Amino acid sequence: MDRNIRDVDDVLKLLDGLFAREADRWTADAAGWWNGFYGDRSRAVPFFVAKPDESLVSCLERGWVAPGGRALDLGCGPGRNALYLATQGFEVDAVDLSDEAITWARQRVQEAGAQVRFHHGDAFELAGSALTGPYDLIVDSGCFHHLPPHRRVSYLALLDRLLAPGGHLALTCFASGAMGSELPDADFYREPGLHGGLAYTPESLRWIFADLTEVELRRMRDEPADSPHFGEAFLWTALFRRPGAANPLT
Repeated sequence: MDRNIRDVDDVLKLLDGLFAREADRWTADAAGWWNGFYGDRSRAVPFFVAKPDESLVSCLERGWVAPGGRALDLGCGPGRNALYLATQGFEVDAVDLSDEAITWARQRVQEAGAQVRFHHGDAFELAGSALTGPYDLIVDSGCFHHLPPHRRVSYLALLDRLLAPGGHLALTCFASGAMGSELPDADFYREPGLHGGLAYTPESLRWIFADLTEVELRRMRDEPADSPHFGEAFLWTALFRRPGAANPLT
């Protein structure tokens, strides 16, 4: 007989277990699934390209996010955004569950002669240890929509712990009506599984990140193949700012 729930972390772990039947993006073997995903670099996956998000580039070019400072790339994958940030003078930490992704990203960074600190593991577990804030910029291009609903609690706690006052969250996620599951949150626990990822509306993103100030929320521009930037119209892109004064040293 199990009686092993005593705090919020225990509840979160219990709910994690409900997704164990779906051997994909969020399970006890999530790292194994993602290793298989990144193991074949020849696959026609849009974000395998060595290009930064058009929205991220736009934020810096318009002066909404100042170059330099400290940046964290959540779910960095092959490192395209981490590498771009390093070339813009940021001190970059990048984390991913997949060691295949980290290996690929590290190769790209080394070939470019840039500097990025890579961390293999779960960002929620590494926050406060290997990942030490405050960060002036946290970038998430495709991690958030692969979290089960209850892990938004962990995500917001991570932001609260690591994002600097005046710092920014640059988020890219599945757009409702274009990509991702539109099931209500409760349905994921009736028939566990993420169905490939969760879709979001602008209203839901504004509600979830209500403690942050919206700078921009729009559909990502669909970038042509010859563009130097990555862009797919089935994604939302958002920039949120944490209230408070920015660190005068960054």
